[in-house]
Amino acid sequence: YPCAAAVVATGGRSYPATGSTGDGYGFAEACGHRVTRLRPSLVSLDCPNPLCSACAGLTLKNVGIRLYENGRPVYSDFGELLFTHTGVSGPVVLSASAHMRAESAEYALEIDLKPALDRETLDRRVLRDFEERRNKAVKNALDGLLPAALRAPLLAETDIAPETPVNALTRAQRASLVSAMKALRLSSLTPSGFDNAVVTAGGVALSEIDPKTMASKLVPGLYFAGEVLDLDAYTGGFNLQIAFSTGYAAGTAAAAYALDRR
Repeated sequence: YPCAAAVVATGGRSYPATGSTGDGYGFAEACGHRVTRLRPSLVSLDCPNPLCSACAGLTLKNVGIRLYENGRPVYSDFGELLFTHTGVSGPVVLSASAHMRAESAEYALEIDLKPALDRETLDRRVLRDFEERRNKAVKNALDGLLPAALRAPLLAETDIAPETPVNALTRAQRASLVSAMKALRLSSLTPSGFDNAVVTAGGVALSEIDPKTMASKLVPGLYFAGEVLDLDAYTGGFNLQIAFSTGYAAGTAAAAYALDRR
């Protein structure tokens, strides 16, 4: 179909069930444009740790998280986290996924279940609770600190049997429990894929696009808008604004270009 101007606004590869299959990237490459590596972003994370599936459906509010890339911290946040059958999700996890940029890196997440308490304060709190519940099983003695669904899986991380009497715990075991509450580590994290990603990161290289008009610097009359570009943000709202703004710029400029050539 010959035309004076064309706007590529085909979206990314996220949620392909809606028809967003990433065809625009092929269109761009066919016109000589470079497309940067595509990856799912703002997406839940898969994790092989059985703790996640054991706690599936459990939402934790007001937790701290820290994302590690090959052992180096790259992102931290505070907010709500959800355990799923395959890993973790929730607002803090979706934001963390945006920082998983390396293709072959090892990613891990540390969860601070009690960010309002430093380690020493938490240890004193655990010790106080245990003194009040010295004849209970440790899983029941944690009722003031942890939701029921998380107690046994967390204890498994510390190799403490849930039925162990509190009065039989050693100081080292208590220290291990406090460490797990302050830095619960989930390793071997991977993004769950484009099917559930809020946005596609990567796309048509911005160095080849005029930022004022969204016009191709390579092909006269060709314009790009929205998620097909190498442009994404932390939340769905910002990404919608990117689509609106680049769409307006591209549409206005394309119409003006076509009118000039009538």
